[in-house]
Amino acid sequence: NGRVHGESSMTTTPLSPQSLRVQSGLSSWWSRIQSIEGLTDTKSIEGFHLEANAETFHRVLGAKDLVFFGLGAIIGAGIFVITGHTAAEYAGPGIVLSFVISGCGCALAGLCYAEFAALIPVMGSAYTYAYASLGQFAAWVIGWDLMLEYLFSAATVAVGWSGYFVSILNDMGIVFPAALCNAPFDDGEDGWKVTGSVINVPAMFIIAVLTILMARGVHHSNTVNTVMVVVKVIVIALFLFAGVFFVQSENWHPFIPENTGSFGSFGFSGVMRASGVLFFAYIGFDSVSCMAQETRNPQRDMPIGILGSLVISSTLYILVGLVLTGIVPYHLLSVPAPVAFAIDYAGSQLRWIRPFVKLGALAGLSSVILVTLMGQPRILASMSNDGLLPPLFGQVHTTYKTPYKASIITGACAVVIAGLFPIGILGELVSIGTLFAFIIVCASVLLLRKTRPNLERPFRTPLVPYVPIGGILFAGAQMFSLPPSTWVRLIIWMAVGLAIYFYYGRTNSLAMRRAATAAEIEVELTTDNTRLIAVTDTSSTSWAPSGSLSPSSASESPSARSHT
Repeated sequence: NGRVHGESSMTTTPLSPQSLRVQSGLSSWWSRIQSIEGLTDTKSIEGFHLEANAETFHRVLGAKDLVFFGLGAIIGAGIFVITGHTAAEYAGPGIVLSFVISGCGCALAGLCYAEFAALIPVMGSAYTYAYASLGQFAAWVIGWDLMLEYLFSAATVAVGWSGYFVSILNDMGIVFPAALCNAPFDDGEDGWKVTGSVINVPAMFIIAVLTILMARGVHHSNTVNTVMVVVKVIVIALFLFAGVFFVQSENWHPFIPENTGSFGSFGFSGVMRASGVLFFAYIGFDSVSCMAQETRNPQRDMPIGILGSLVISSTLYILVGLVLTGIVPYHLLSVPAPVAFAIDYAGSQLRWIRPFVKLGALAGLSSVILVTLMGQPRILASMSNDGLLPPLFGQVHTTYKTPYKASIITGACAVVIAGLFPIGILGELVSIGTLFAFIIVCASVLLLRKTRPNLERPFRTPLVPYVPIGGILFAGAQMFSLPPSTWVRLIIWMAVGLAIYFYYGRTNSLAMRRAATAAEIEVELTTDNTRLIAVTDTSSTSWAPSGSLSPSSASESPSARSHT
């Protein structure tokens, strides 16, 4: 590269072709870009371990904290928002079976996540696991998919939060303008239409507040999340114990309403479609896996946090689905705040818990938004550290030890999405993104078990290959049960991501830059009977001497310096 490490420039002496052969790496680099070789390059497990040991973040989380983070992310939208919509539109009381199906699929995927989270305890979640097993291209695809998942997840829950917030204001005699608490666009049977609303201000407000909180550090976020989780679990228990006395068993008949003639509209296909939409409610354990580098003992605590939160939340989901559809006929539940609606529907005898449930819903939905917003910047930072995204996404605040720029960008995007789009569209987009991530993680476990069978795994997924294959089949079946319009949106999103990858990510990736630099200059120097090969590196000039020259004499030899 024209200079010795440590010097800005030097004079070169031309040599004859017999003495010096310079092989430019440009052609090699370009052929690598054009080939598929770089697409399957993986990142070593050992490299991830070095990254995990770097003290970049504050390690303040334990197993209990991770369980609470999981519950903070999981319990919320599935109970307080999505349950009513899926029961009214797809499954009726059969939503209970939808929760069971989704829970089984999540249990299979959760076991695979637990193995990877203990094996590769770094932020990045499914993106990191795909990079270690399937290669760079698959990692980019799943990383871009996770952007869709987390951004739209926070926005979806924020829309539900807005519904409960407006309901509380109405109880206090304050009427919030409808034009400022609903989405201006909707996608109905006749395509996109304008609703007449302006923007969803409450949804934008809560995301902005929680973005500021998460950017200030994981310690503050952990404290706030723990308080909110305790509040919402108490409120859910209160609703279950009080609401069970108002259940009308006739509301459960038929348990699975007859199909209307189209796939996904009630019947068993409706139960499957509802399970695909409800998969959105289980992405909390995915968020837990993003906290690995802020956990004191990730090899032990990550599986506990992932699986523990999954078991508790699944149980609560099934119970709430039973009570909710038992109180209210399912066709009336297509509302933004179904639990609050059920309390109102039950009459004055149950109305005493209404303020508690709505406050609990606000707390619960707030914790979901917070944890999902925390996961997204850490995935962006991981991709940035690998060179697939610009460096600003990976910058860590010197005081708060958070990827603060990625946090601000994530929050800003979620604010816009929450303000413009309705809850149904957002929920389906998040579900298909989540399901795709689960398929990739399950497939990665299968592949890494075959290619690296002797790796020390602190937690091992049981019954391999049956558990990963079962997770793939469950997630795949639920993906295909989602509406065609959701698939179209996913394809468009992925097309945009692939364009960014081939335009920026691939050529600027750390792996590609290292390959290009290693091939850029190969010089053979002949000095008397001594042969010296100089190889450039991104950070320094490494010297690999052979013959009679030692490394120190090579760097100091006038002859060698002249030839260089």
